[in-house]
Amino acid sequence: MAESEREKRQYQRVLYNAEAVLADGDAQIPCRVVDISLKGCLLEFEKPWPANESQSYQLLLKLSDTVLIGMALKISHGVGSQIGFKCEHIDIDSITNLRRLVELNSGDSELLGRELDALCGISPK
Repeated sequence: MAESEREKRQYQRVLYNAEAVLADGDAQIPCRVVDISLKGCLLEFEKPWPANESQSYQLLLKLSDTVLIGMALKISHGVGSQIGFKCEHIDIDSITNLRRLVELNSGDSELLGRELDALCGISPK
């Protein structure tokens, strides 16, 4: 990725190689989380997937027996079996769990605070 693209990115991506499920209302599609952020995720499917760009999806990522992250997603981009999704909605419990995951992986709580402010539309001080 070019340096200018990295500079534009407002949200720290967490490389998180984990199994997840993407639901479209009728079916549950197994997938693998390649990376995840407060703004969306990159998922990999077993084979190229004929995604519907106007469809809403629900990601269910199980971090442990009691800790889940659920996100309402829309497709942002995709190539082959990897599809990028934009987060349309995330509940308070899931954002708390995702925040902790990002914080543990980045080691920088100040950076995470700036990302949450950007997500909420709060200008830096």
